[in-house]
Amino acid sequence: MLKGISKYISPELMSLLHRMGHGDEILLADAHYPGHSSCAQTLRADGITVAQLLDGILPLFELDAYAPPLIMMQAAPTDTLDPKVESDYMEVIRKHVPNASVPERMERFAFYDRARTVHAIVMTGELRKYGNLILKKGVTPVD
Repeated sequence: MLKGISKYISPELMSLLHRMGHGDEILLADAHYPGHSSCAQTLRADGITVAQLLDGILPLFELDAYAPPLIMMQAAPTDTLDPKVESDYMEVIRKHVPNASVPERMERFAFYDRARTVHAIVMTGELRKYGNLILKKGVTPVD
């Protein structure tokens, strides 16, 4: 354990976040997502929700200011979205990034294609459908 680092940030995740450059993306995937077949660099965070991970990651991670930094999957035509999923995420995101825009929504199969290009996927214990969130890293500010 380190002081000031969330208990939800594993050593592997900390290393992965540190290796990411601006423009790299990370997918915080729900428990239903086919992460291991989508990306060679897939970490497990079983039992941890996406909101908990966001609360641990965002103090360490600058969101991109030049391209949409938050992307979520649209519901399939026969499904409906639970608006609480996005609102729960935005509550945590705005705690760290008060002016953050709501996530861009991407058609399901376009999202799967995009996810194949991310730097890494973190498989979470998030059980709610359509709970997947891509974060795009920005340039870390210098004091």
